[in-house]
Amino acid sequence: MQKPILETYVLAAFVVLKLLLHCILVNPVYELHRDEFLHLDQAGHLALGFQSVPPVTSMFAWIIKLSGSSTFMIRTTTAAIGAGTLVFSWFIVKELKGDLYAKILCMTALFCCAIARLDLLFQPNAFDIFSWTMTYYFLLRYVNTNRPGFLYYTAAAIAFGFLNKYGIAFLVLGLVAALGISRQRYIYRQKHFYMAVVLAFVLVLPNLIWQYQHQFPVIWHMKELSRTQLENINRFDFLREQLLYYIGDLPVLLAAGLAFFLYKPFKNARWIGWSYLVAIALFTWFKGKAYYAAGLYPVLLACGSVYIAAILKDGFLRYLKIIPPAAAIGMFVVVLPFAYPVLEPAEITKRHEKFEKTGMLRWEDGMNHHLPQDFADMLGWKELAGIVDEAYAKLPDKENVMVLCDNYGQAGAINYYSRFKHINAVAFSADYMTWMKLERPVKHVVLVVDTGDDDPDRKEERPLFERVDQIGYIHNKMAREYGTKVYLLENAKADINKRLKSELKEKQHDD
Repeated sequence: MQKPILETYVLAAFVVLKLLLHCILVNPVYELHRDEFLHLDQAGHLALGFQSVPPVTSMFAWIIKLSGSSTFMIRTTTAAIGAGTLVFSWFIVKELKGDLYAKILCMTALFCCAIARLDLLFQPNAFDIFSWTMTYYFLLRYVNTNRPGFLYYTAAAIAFGFLNKYGIAFLVLGLVAALGISRQRYIYRQKHFYMAVVLAFVLVLPNLIWQYQHQFPVIWHMKELSRTQLENINRFDFLREQLLYYIGDLPVLLAAGLAFFLYKPFKNARWIGWSYLVAIALFTWFKGKAYYAAGLYPVLLACGSVYIAAILKDGFLRYLKIIPPAAAIGMFVVVLPFAYPVLEPAEITKRHEKFEKTGMLRWEDGMNHHLPQDFADMLGWKELAGIVDEAYAKLPDKENVMVLCDNYGQAGAINYYSRFKHINAVAFSADYMTWMKLERPVKHVVLVVDTGDDDPDRKEERPLFERVDQIGYIHNKMAREYGTKVYLLENAKADINKRLKSELKEKQHDD
């Protein structure tokens, strides 16, 4: 078989494996993640921007909605984006003159690190990594060929990455600094560079205008994120987790670091190493979450794979080629039950001490819990939707009903799992505040209340409705939403719309 054909088959095999892996790595007991519900609901509210994220994720959600919104389709969509990262990483290896072994090693490394975990969930992360990898590939192609078209491709990759997740700004800052201190600084004297910058600006301008028109909600979102989550992150933990997330790939990553300084064929690629150092320094300083930097690693794994392939090419060393991919696969098998939702909650509780030692039980609040936070965020949603449906079904008049939740995860899960297709649950949270329609008078309310609520007897609502009943609560103790209650408030005595509008305005003002 001719080499190009063989390589095509090998790449196709990795892509197919990527598309099917989610069927193996997610135990059926787990449901969708709370963040996924929000992004799926964005499909029904397409816009140039959202309070929580830029618009690209909503376009994928729209495609999923057209295809039926099955869990399989959701998982396959994000897996397909991850497959795109595989393909461009393969292209980077090829651009660096890597052989088939280098390409296989790079693919194996990508399958056996945290990137594969991020590609399981329908969140902006998969496309974020994909856009960063495209950016590196196109810029590398420009450096190697001096063909200006690749500058425009780079600008487009950055722009679409920005329209997916604003965190790509860290990559841009890293690249600007890295190119400035490397032999590629000549790029700043090229007119096409500035024309490419203009192209990127034009592509992101609609979202920037949307941000301006809505008083830059991204600033509030970052402040809220910093207050509720990032303040519990230790800078040392961020760096430590970079090692943990890619522990099986450490030989490849170390090889990449050495290659930038010792491998002569990489003399025009040293800017890649500098960009990594600058971006990691910025993430560390601003106390980012460990996975924020995931987009930096496909290109490093590609570079390291090429260098290892060159070292192990001849003589006795060629017999050692099996060690790097075997090490990655072996470590992947070890971390699999800790990093992926393959074990049922009961099995995890039996191994509580082991999970606790790995740090997987530490949540955003800085405390240890019974399950990893992401796993607990994938439980209890069907049960919640069933309780809400029970309350909703009791009402003969469904035209004047509001399903009001405490957080976006509850609202999105109800909208996804409810048997009533037009239930339209909302919340004073995230994008649901902008989707809350109060034109029709609200007569009944199905109220979903967090377990930490300080008014279990609903003393606040009882004077406003003729009848207030608790319908049920989430019984699954493994779910993060355990104890969340559902109330049915029937026959409003007063103008509830006015009160809701006042609360909504107050909430929006506070935000």
